[in-house]
Amino acid sequence: MLNPRIFYTLLLWLLLPYVFFHLLWRSRKQREYLHHVGERFGRYEAGSAQPLIWLHTVSVGETRAIVTLVRKLRERYPDHRILLTHTTPTGRAASQQLYGDDVIRVYLPYDYPFAVRRFLRHFRPCVGVLLETEIWFNLIHACHTESVPLLLLNARLSEKSAERYALFRKLARAALHELAMVAAQTEDDAMRLASLGNHAVPVMGNLKFDIVPPAAMLELGKQLRTMFGAQRPVFLAASTREGEEELLLNALQHAEVEQLLVVVVPRHPQRFDDVAALIEQSGLRLQRRSGNEAVSPQTQVVLGDSMGEMFAYYAACDAAFIGGSLLPFGGQNLIEACAVGKPVLVGPHTYNFAQAAEMAVAGGAAIQIRHADDLVHQLNILLYDSQRMAEMGEAGLRFVNGNQGATEHALRHIAYALSQAHYRELISSPRPPGHG
Repeated sequence: MLNPRIFYTLLLWLLLPYVFFHLLWRSRKQREYLHHVGERFGRYEAGSAQPLIWLHTVSVGETRAIVTLVRKLRERYPDHRILLTHTTPTGRAASQQLYGDDVIRVYLPYDYPFAVRRFLRHFRPCVGVLLETEIWFNLIHACHTESVPLLLLNARLSEKSAERYALFRKLARAALHELAMVAAQTEDDAMRLASLGNHAVPVMGNLKFDIVPPAAMLELGKQLRTMFGAQRPVFLAASTREGEEELLLNALQHAEVEQLLVVVVPRHPQRFDDVAALIEQSGLRLQRRSGNEAVSPQTQVVLGDSMGEMFAYYAACDAAFIGGSLLPFGGQNLIEACAVGKPVLVGPHTYNFAQAAEMAVAGGAAIQIRHADDLVHQLNILLYDSQRMAEMGEAGLRFVNGNQGATEHALRHIAYALSQAHYRELISSPRPPGHG
């Protein structure tokens, strides 16, 4: 029987024209999609004479989640450099903002055999780490063939994703067996991954719990709060997705909170102008964060059209709604808001962070709402109950602190993979004359 990876690769070749169309289409709103196109096919200029530890972070969320891991890797392996690969321009921009020139950053190539081979032979990483749900069959096979230990850490697999991978069970099983290590965020993720790979998967926890709110962002949050109006109640709609802003804005016009200021921060920067137009069409008075001006008492909505300031927005608000959860996008990360000690509201669709959302609600750190009108109802109660807001903030801090430790698990797995790679390198090297 033919290897199913052959059919997968054939399908990729058939989709090649679409790849270029996709880049062109995305570039309409984000010109950066046309930058560094060669990297997406394994052509690179960047390089390093130092040995490399490679981490793949798809976009902004994953890039921010590994801040503590990157810092500790640099402390423990000062002779190595960190190579970060990304898929989206926003992830790459977040990497530049967070790490500057301390890391090498490039795009991960598309999963064509020739492209992933070029990538591996150009950089020759000592070890590679895929994060969350990044299972690329040709990349994994190439790492196995080139003797690059590749780990899937902080792994999560929703029920929907598990069902999709189950349609290609042989392909998924082969890939999971070629990985040097798989460690999951939760027991549920571990069970779903184990069912695909037919082997036990340990639980390491979630790296996102280990992130520490940067002091500079907390200070910026104080400045933002002064700009917003120290006495005004501030509600933050964070990481909102398409369709959610309209629902929220319509419902919030019925809020019973005096002088309420709504701060909307869309998940994707290419939507900033569209959301600004939507706010103005709603008849609401708007200011943009990029204007960097004190907010007028008459302003009703501030558009958070800036990158890398989410912790500052959380620090500046009284309560936060986590986007992607009002409509079926699976929800964005609620841990950061809890880490700043703010009351959190989430919608009904939280499958991307299912266990974290359940734990936060059960622990009193978050309220799960059913729809936009329910959100406004809860907000009307919450913003007039300072004691409850304080209790929810404290519960959020306990929730985050009680679930930390995934970074140490990741470091142990990476250290083991590096030692194994070093051992293989030693036994495969030609021995000097007179030895052996």
